[in-house]
Amino acid sequence: MPFIVTEPCIKCQYTHCVDVCPMDCFVEGPNFLVIDPAGCIDCSVCVGECPVQAIVNAKEVSDAQAPFVELNARLAGQPGWQPITRSKAPPPDHADWVGVAGKRALLLLDADTPLA
Repeated sequence: MPFIVTEPCIKCQYTHCVDVCPMDCFVEGPNFLVIDPAGCIDCSVCVGECPVQAIVNAKEVSDAQAPFVELNARLAGQPGWQPITRSKAPPPDHADWVGVAGKRALLLLDADTPLA
């Protein structure tokens, strides 16, 4: 099973993880990153790079975060979502979202469309 990105990434969107991914598996949306399961080799190198502990093994995901297994696979192919291979600055308000629970409703498919 691949590693996945979970809810803590929403609106924080730190990108330290993309610099260390040997397979360039990360895909970026408007306010969230996902891991494309088709390319993930389960190396776990990215896990330690995430300052909000948003990256987990899909086999070890909590019940609350289980929907993110499917979301990573689906959003990795979402039109408008692009591969990201180099880190960049997080959103200006990223620190306001660290540790905030219940952010799934804030996940955007594009700049104007929430996941729903």
